[in-house]
This record gives sequence, C-alpha cells and structure tokens, in this order.
Amino acid sequence: MKKNEEKLSKPVTSTKGPGMKRRNFLKLLGGGILIFFQPWNVADLLAVPQQQRRTLTKDYNAFIHIAEDGNISCFTGKIEMGQGIITSLAMMMADELNVPFERVTMVMGDTDLCPYDAGTWGSQSTQTFGPAMRAAAAEAKAVLLDMASAKIGVPVSRLEVKDGIIADTSNPGNSVSYAQLAKGQKLEKYLEVKPASEEYTKFTYVGKPFNRVDAIEKVTGRAKYTGDLKIPGMVFARILRPPSHGAKLISADVSGAEKISDVEVVRDGDFIAVISGNKDKVDEAIVKIKAEYTFNEMPVSDKTVFDWMVKAESRVSVVRTGGDIEEGRKQSDKVFESEYHDPYVAHAAIETHTALAHMEGEKMNVWASTQSPFGLQDAIVNELKMTRETVRVRTPYVGGGFGGKGAYQQGVEAARLAKLTRKPVMLVWTRDEEFFYDTFHTANVIKVSSGIDKSGLITFWDYHVWFAGTRGAEIIYDVPNFKTTSYSENASAFRVHPFGTGAWRAPNNNSNTFARELQIDMMASAAGIDPLDFRLKNLKDEKMIACLKSVADKFGYVPARTPGNRGIGIACGHDAGTWVAEIVEVKVDKGTGKVQVVRVACSQDMGLCVNPEGALLQMEGCISMALGYTFSEEVHFEGGNILDRGFDTYQIPKMSWLPKIDCVILERKDKPPKGGGEPAIIAVGAAVANAIHDATGARLYRTPMTPERVLEAIKKV
Repeated sequence: MKKNEEKLSKPVTSTKGPGMKRRNFLKLLGGGILIFFQPWNVADLLAVPQQQRRTLTKDYNAFIHIAEDGNISCFTGKIEMGQGIITSLAMMMADELNVPFERVTMVMGDTDLCPYDAGTWGSQSTQTFGPAMRAAAAEAKAVLLDMASAKIGVPVSRLEVKDGIIADTSNPGNSVSYAQLAKGQKLEKYLEVKPASEEYTKFTYVGKPFNRVDAIEKVTGRAKYTGDLKIPGMVFARILRPPSHGAKLISADVSGAEKISDVEVVRDGDFIAVISGNKDKVDEAIVKIKAEYTFNEMPVSDKTVFDWMVKAESRVSVVRTGGDIEEGRKQSDKVFESEYHDPYVAHAAIETHTALAHMEGEKMNVWASTQSPFGLQDAIVNELKMTRETVRVRTPYVGGGFGGKGAYQQGVEAARLAKLTRKPVMLVWTRDEEFFYDTFHTANVIKVSSGIDKSGLITFWDYHVWFAGTRGAEIIYDVPNFKTTSYSENASAFRVHPFGTGAWRAPNNNSNTFARELQIDMMASAAGIDPLDFRLKNLKDEKMIACLKSVADKFGYVPARTPGNRGIGIACGHDAGTWVAEIVEVKVDKGTGKVQVVRVACSQDMGLCVNPEGALLQMEGCISMALGYTFSEEVHFEGGNILDRGFDTYQIPKMSWLPKIDCVILERKDKPPKGGGEPAIIAVGAAVANAIHDATGARLYRTPMTPERVLEAIKKV
C-alpha cells in the first residue's frame, strides 16, 4: 500500500511545445505496452482534433499502460475529490487484470494524458466509467494471453493469470509475466471479439473493504492540492469583485494599489487584478482600489423568494401522468394539500476554488480544483482564443466539491492573468469569493395534493415542483392516479435566480424526497397506521421494500402510530441507481426548539459494492453533511447581494451534532454497481422532520428546521 501511495504523490511534469507529439506521449509514459480499445488507438486519438474528440470519445472506454516493471497505470478523466474512486477503480482494474492491487495506479484528470470525460459528478464514476474500464481491462488481458500463448507455445485455453503472471496450467513453471511481455515493446491493438469481464465469484479485491490509498497522504498533510503547488517566479493574485451580482463597474481608481511596493496592477477592460510574489501584499492592495458601480437588483430576497418563484413566468412540463387525478379525489376518504419550501444552500467545501496557471511558450498549463478539467479546458480555449492542443489542464486532489466545483471560473481567471502577465499565477479564492460566486443549490417550492381511501391505500398523487427539477420526484409508491408537473426557469422571459445555481450533492433530490416523504408520513398518521407499515402497504418496489425491512431490523424498529412521543421518523428514496431507507431518532427540547439527532440507521441497495469501506464512509459523510441542510444551512440575500460570506453567519454541521450511525449495504454482488456518493443524503431531512412530528405532533414544511421554526410549529399543535 505504501508503494502505491508514493507513486500517487509524484506529479507528472509538463511537456513543452504547442502540443503533445506521439513520441513525447510514449516517452512520458516510459517503456511498456500500450493497449487501446476500439474505436481509437493512440495514433488515431492523438491525430484527431480535440474539438472532434469531444464527440468521438464518448465510445472510447479507457486506456491502460503496462510498464516494463509490471506496474499498471489506468488513465481517466475522472478526478479524486474525497469520494474514494482513486481506490475503488484501482480495485476493479486489479481484479480484471489479475494483478496485485499495489501495482495499479490511477492517473486522473489530465487533459493531455486522459481520454475525454465530461466531469466527475452524479455518482457516475463507479457505475459508468467502472464497467467500461473493466471491459477495457478484460480486453487487455485477452491481448496479453494471445501474446503469452505465442511466446511460450501453449494454447490460450491452457493459460491462466495470477498476480500478473501467465502460466501453463499443466506446467506452471512454463510462464511469462506481463512485465516480460512488455519489455522493449510497444503494442497498439484492439480485439474484434470482446471478452467477458471477470465473474464476481472470482474477485480478489472487489467486494472487500479497503482503506483508501490516499488516506495517509491526506491525514499527514503530504497530499498536494492546487494551493500547495509552487512554480519558480510564481505570483499570487486577487481580483476586484463587485459587491453584488446586480452591480456593474463604471470606474476604478487603482492608484492606491499601485503605491504598494512589489505589487502590479493588471487591467483588461473591466477585469482588474493585483499580483505580487507576496500573498499578503495582494490582500492589502486589492482593498486600496476605489471602485464605483451602478446597480440593477432583482426585487427578491430570502424572505420573498418562495412567493416570487410561484408567481414567476415558467416553462411548464408534465413529466409523468397516469390514471385520472379527479377520479382519485372522488375515491378518497381523506385529501391532503401541502406546500413545502427549500432555500438556497451553499456547497461550503473546505478548499475554495483555486487555480495555478503558467504560460510556457505557446502552451497554457493550468492546475485547478475542478470537477471538470475538460470543461475548464474548453472554457480557456473559448475565452483566450487558443487551441485545445495548447491548453493543458490537470486536477490534483480536490478538497471537496459536492457539485460546486463543476464550475471553474477561477481557472479561466488564472489563465487569463497568466497570458496577460507571462508569469505563473496562483489564484486562491477567499471564503468571501467562494460564497459570492457559489452555484447554490436552488431554492424551490413543492406543492402536493394526495389522498387515501378508508383502508389506507393511496388514491391519487398530484405533485408540482418549482425550480428543483424532478430528480427524486418519482412517486415510488403504487398509486393508480398520478401526475408530476415541473416548473422551470424561462430565462428569456423572466429571470428567477439573481445569482448562480447548480448541482448540489444529489441535486434537489433532498428537496423532492423531503416533500414526498413528509406527505406520505402525514397520510400514514391520518390513517392511524404505523409509518413503516403504511409504506410497505403502498409499495410494490421490491428494492425499496428490502431496504425498509433491512433498516428497520438494523434500527430495532417497533411499529407504532404517530405521533407517539417517541421521536422516531422514517424516509426512503433512490438516487444514482441506489435505493436507500433511513430511520432516525431525535430528542426535541420543547422549550427551546432545539433538536438533537440521537441515532440514524441507513440501508442501501447499490448493486455490487466495490469497496464496502469506501461506501460506508460515503454513507456516513452524506448523513453528516445532511444535518446542515436539515438544521442550519440557508443563504440569506437581497437581490444579487449575498449576505452570508463566511462561516460566521453560515453554519455547517458541527462534530457535536453527529449521531450514532449504523449502516447496512445489501449484498448484491451479482448486480451492476450503482452510485454511492449521494443517495444517503436525500432522506435525512425528511426522516428528521417526521421524527419531530412523532415527538411533538408538529409538522414542519421547510428546511432548515431551526429552533425558532420548530418552536413556531410546536405552538400550532
């Protein structure tokens, strides 16, 4: 393990010149076998313009480099931001090639070395890139078996591979290693007939818990993030920022900044920055610039946003429909009408957006904390009018993303400054800038009408969602009459958001799950049926049923009607192909409104779980992070002015908030792997709200559920 960690920490040095020639590409990788997978081999791929490659590489799975010493490198456009794919993908590769895990190194997020990838998000790395990588590795092994057959004179049918050694099953001494086959050769080949991937029953690593290969580097501080990098002659930069998203610069007096020694003011139109080799001096200089702005603010704030959204001119789409809603109403013994609200929420990653850019000759080299290195490359090409062959983006370890680092403004800004100054420029956003330019989880409104008959069966479901999309809005339950209507931004007619919005861990699934699962709990309570029994009564989805039964067993759940003064709540849903169910227990101080989550049980059906240890960490991380949107996280604003610019006013979860967490991963080794980085976050808010109702009889219809809002709800009981 230590050997692998050391390899991962070594940076890849840049190549000079306008592009990477094929001979330099091979030289950079060192001697060995290059095995590529159709439709592209290395010569084809490097000959294709990158603009065209954006289209063609959607069918290009991966490529592998087998070095002369037998070490394996797998190249992927995916990046490592704490989710652990640097370990799990290597486990999959090792099993497919039948090599020791320690010999596999992932080379990630380098636009010169790695095949195109749209970005690392949506819990797609394991479930989409993983199988493609396994198929590629299976093909590589088949090619090597053909080579070994010719070398040692044994039919392929008599050969087997163990630890990178191909041996004759009848005479194990007659063998050849991958390293021996690679020595002094370079091979470019693909197979017309594709071999099958390894059967799960033969896995050595996949399915077993593995500690992350980057763990020691990160806990000891040896891991290199973008902000840790240094280049001779590097300068630090700060950029003049507007006070609001509704502000436009009309004048700027930079004389105060120019008076500070060793500070240079860089100006390109309205783009104004200060640079210096001393970071403290750019912090000092930027505040010396006197700027004037005009303001065109949208008339909305965090206090009026929900009414603003419902009244906005929207695109209206009926996403799914079945049966007859009105007929369902007629069949109902009880009808429920509810409206749910969710605010803007920040990503608040530990690492702020950071980039280092260096113009070497005609080549722009950028290191950036981004979830989309190829997206950043495209943006730099467009902004600076360069060719893709002259822009290289590399992504070191990323200190958290959660969807927020799908944006890469800082990388474009650093590249722009590097081109203007011809100096290596390090740009590290302050926490203030991070909040100001965040692409927030969007505020939204959800209205639900539903009904049940006398037996407790759901009769109809009429679901309307404003500006949250429909991820997680699936009904899940067995309902004969249903309709889901989505209202989305019609930007050409009416701008809804006064600032940027975007993906936030399981984008908006927590919002939709919150509304659906509170509505379900409400109907269960009105029917006088235990909330677990009510869900099972109205479910036909076997995966969801299995998750609910599993989590109930783990929690030690005892059925009871709600509210029952116990403080126990249930919620379930699915995201990224994974089914999840959670039960929580809370304590509510009815005098202060403070809620403490005592314990959480969570069950997931995620298909084949590649690394149970990594999946467990993801589940626990999701549950911990979810406490933020559940209890405290909310962006306050007036028009385009973000009022929360730091952790002094924007509160993320504290260690003291963390409950006892028990997780179950259902064994599904014979099924394809699904996403594990987001599902467990979606149901926490709903389960907590249902637990608060069980404890107090109070219903809360919005997040975060602050003590003030809990008290207000209790007073209405």
